[in-house]
Amino acid sequence: MTELWVDRTGVRRYVGRSSRGAEVLVGSEDVEGVFTPGELMKIALAACSGMSSDQPLRRRLGDDYPATIRVSGPADREQERYPLLEEKLEIDVSNLSEAEVARLLTVVERAIDQVCTVGRTLKSGTEVKFEVASR
Repeated sequence: MTELWVDRTGVRRYVGRSSRGAEVLVGSEDVEGVFTPGELMKIALAACSGMSSDQPLRRRLGDDYPATIRVSGPADREQERYPLLEEKLEIDVSNLSEAEVARLLTVVERAIDQVCTVGRTLKSGTEVKFEVASR
């Protein structure tokens, strides 16, 4: 199983790391060149939706179809949470009929609902446990 952790690199600055060698810069919104934790959550959701819909889209549009998934949703600072996240899949379906587009969107939405772990977790909620350990 891949290990994940963050190392503090400065005031409100961290580097997220994986045991597979990946790194991502994390920090507050006023720091250039980093993602905020909320932005990473949104990116994880969009990436999960993209990966979950990849197979049905490849079958219909070909292996090299271009796609962008935009994700947005402002934070509710009083409750410190994101009450609504909105995703928008941008793909070229101009070569498909209305009926084909409707069928494709149904299959894509079903695939995302069934296998996007991030989306399923956000929709259902999850228990989070936190502890402090001495080094």
